[in-house]
Amino acid sequence: MKYTKILVLACVFLLFPVARGLDTDKDGISDEDELSLAKEFAPVLYFEKGEEVYPVAIEYHIKNSNLNKSVDGENILVDPNPSAENLSKYKNPDENYYLDNRKGSIDDNGIIDDYTNEMKELCYTVYARVTPSGSNRVIQYWFFYAFNKGPLNTHEGDWEMVQLIIDSSSQPSYAVYSQHNGGQKAEWKDVEKDGNHIKVYVARGSHANYFRYYQGKTGLANDAVGKNGKIISPDDYDLVILGEKGNHISQQNWIDFAGRWGEFGSAEDELRGKRGPYGPAYRENGEMWNKPVEWGEKASSLNPLMLKLDWFFYNFVLIFIVLTLISLSIIIFSIYRRYKKTGKKVLSLISIDGINAKSIGNILCIVGIVIAILSLFFPWYSVFVDVQTGSYKTPGMVKIISIDGMEGIRLNLMEKNSGLVQFFSFPIPFSYVIGIGLLLFILGCIGINESRKAGKKYISRGIKLMVPFILIIAVAILISRIPSMQSIPYQDDIKEIMEKISSSPLKGDEKILLPNYGSLHLKWGVDIGAIMLLISGILLLIAGIIEIKAKEEFK
Repeated sequence: MKYTKILVLACVFLLFPVARGLDTDKDGISDEDELSLAKEFAPVLYFEKGEEVYPVAIEYHIKNSNLNKSVDGENILVDPNPSAENLSKYKNPDENYYLDNRKGSIDDNGIIDDYTNEMKELCYTVYARVTPSGSNRVIQYWFFYAFNKGPLNTHEGDWEMVQLIIDSSSQPSYAVYSQHNGGQKAEWKDVEKDGNHIKVYVARGSHANYFRYYQGKTGLANDAVGKNGKIISPDDYDLVILGEKGNHISQQNWIDFAGRWGEFGSAEDELRGKRGPYGPAYRENGEMWNKPVEWGEKASSLNPLMLKLDWFFYNFVLIFIVLTLISLSIIIFSIYRRYKKTGKKVLSLISIDGINAKSIGNILCIVGIVIAILSLFFPWYSVFVDVQTGSYKTPGMVKIISIDGMEGIRLNLMEKNSGLVQFFSFPIPFSYVIGIGLLLFILGCIGINESRKAGKKYISRGIKLMVPFILIIAVAILISRIPSMQSIPYQDDIKEIMEKISSSPLKGDEKILLPNYGSLHLKWGVDIGAIMLLISGILLLIAGIIEIKAKEEFK
């Protein structure tokens, strides 16, 4: 009997781990529960049609990389054939280890081309981590991309993440999606889902994650987001459950790797977002991994008003086309009604019959229209800088900010061999909006036979032509907010430059001394295109007033 009890107890002891479920990473959540939770909410990924790389297993990057170390700016080869298992030897982020992909660099498409060639053989992979946080459970989905080719930065390797907070009643409370150097959060009811599978809209190139397919345009990063490309559902990818840092299977030793997943580069490359990212356990000083709830709480909340603005900008081209067609239909109908009423085919704009108020008003209006059209081909606002010393020394005056009708707002990040890059774009060029507006205005003048009515139209168009000038000045005043973007180098120096511009938005010319850029000559101001827009608006206002006072009929 005694031996029987001992045997039973031994069996219970041996079988107890199986009964309760294995907990390989010893985080208090069984492997079975982790897998079940990760599968239940596994994301559906929506990509924009221009995307070139997709979530891939880290082995792809490791097999193509050298393990290097940066010492005083020199790159030292540590291991030409690193493995996931031996990466755990390098646990100090201050020692500057990094995995440098041999297939290319940030200055070419070598890595993207190699990935594209191998994509058919490569599976899609999503890494999932389920971890406790007080009474909550956090589910993180990590995505590794071979290359980041964003609007404002380029680097080898890219780690992104979305996470869910599961409350004590086992219900999701909110989600947080990573975006560049931060994230955005939304309550569970505001998260788009397919069943319980969260929908994630991935920005082209930068792989920032959004809650809606139409987000991204209103941000300074100018992300291109959509649902018009590849859709990767949970059935399409391998879901790999991750252990905890320092406590996982040997194949996941890469979790402990404290180096960079891409080319290291210089200190300036770090500031410009060109240096490879840290892995999941070390992202944002380890806060995303070690304090996921605290990290998520700091993220900005999904704003219903901003969502409406996002939707408007995303669909602006379609809205603009529809409104243009409606306006054109109304104008054509008005022309028809005027003709039926008067029997006259009149274009008030070209009604010039001598030196009189009516003719002078029309001449001024025509001149204003010509100047407005010409303004679309000239810069509207420019900022120039001449850096006279240091690594950012320029060959004379270099344009660092430009606003015009065709390219919108562009910024020079002060890189060697780099020009202006667009960091915020209107859905279609401003020039198209102004140009089509002028065309509709001219058509709208057909059939008007009274100078008073024509004058009102001239005044209305004149005001509209001056609006861009006012907006340009507003942008110049608010431009000091640009340094909130952490990917721009030397925040304090840039802040001082932008504050100089904001303090005198119309025009400025100063020589200043900055800690990092050194001595520089700064010039800025409203450019010829905006001045021409203002002049054209004023001319149309004057023309309108003259026509109203003339009180004549057009023949």
